[in-house]
Amino acid sequence: MGTYQHAESVHLHGENHLRVVSGSYDTPGEAIADFERLYGDAVRPGPPPPTDTEQQAAQALAALSPGETASTADTPVEPPTAKTELVPVYAADPGDHEALLEKFLKEQGEWEKYRTWEDSTTVASHESPTLRAIFDHDTEGRETKWTFAAYETPVSDRLWHGTATASTPTAIVNALLDAVATERARGRGLSTSSTETAITEATSPLADAEWKHTIDGRYITWEAPGPQEGGVQFDAFAAQKADSPLPTWTTWGGHAVHQPARALQLSANAPAVLVQYITFEMAEGQGTRLVRPATPDSPTLRTTPAPAPVAASPPAAPLPGRSR
Repeated sequence: MGTYQHAESVHLHGENHLRVVSGSYDTPGEAIADFERLYGDAVRPGPPPPTDTEQQAAQALAALSPGETASTADTPVEPPTAKTELVPVYAADPGDHEALLEKFLKEQGEWEKYRTWEDSTTVASHESPTLRAIFDHDTEGRETKWTFAAYETPVSDRLWHGTATASTPTAIVNALLDAVATERARGRGLSTSSTETAITEATSPLADAEWKHTIDGRYITWEAPGPQEGGVQFDAFAAQKADSPLPTWTTWGGHAVHQPARALQLSANAPAVLVQYITFEMAEGQGTRLVRPATPDSPTLRTTPAPAPVAASPPAAPLPGRSR
């Protein structure tokens, strides 16, 4: 929420250059009151969670005592090679989104690719045309890489929409692409906002995998078991309005649902079967993550006169695989 000098107060949604104005107010007092009404239960006090790099640095420094840190020599050693570990899909590296787009268009003959006047954007459109995917070639990290939209007819208002960040593992995005390529994942018939049965159907893979299920006000959350952070959240408030700027479904990995390292989000009216494709991949899928060595200036890569070198804490063990 912000107030422009000599201008109106606004609510902003999104990050960086992708943010949009979701509401405007005549006075700051009105903006503050409405912000508290809409998002008060989602606000969490305190500093933001540390990044992966900050966590790795803290672990490395904690492994060395003050005496060992002072006696560290300046002679560098050969850095260890990067290693690949198997992890749950929501904790995996993003993968090659460009290759995923090309693979989808090659395998789905009903979809065509269009380049816009901006070289950084590609539009994939269904022949109907009631389904569309917009791909941004330039975005990175937590910026939106994919934008999806579905329409009941070629001339109707938007039925549902979704986004995926550049940091989202390609296997999760591929699950959504597989869903929109099927006839069952189109239309309004299985709206997730209509019945409790539809929500149960959409999240059945998470229940089968024994994910932790909690209800907190308007939010229903399923959290992954094990050391890797990830989950799925349903927002009952956002589900009541098809045109709400807030996502109804959020699948996330890393940190927390309100500040995820990677996220795929869907609006109200997203078909339950489409959500089920994604939750199945979240519950059963696996991917790889590259564990990179510390930089040459890191204390973990210097030699000491101690009899045995001190190593940083090993990474957490991955979850055991599940049959698919």
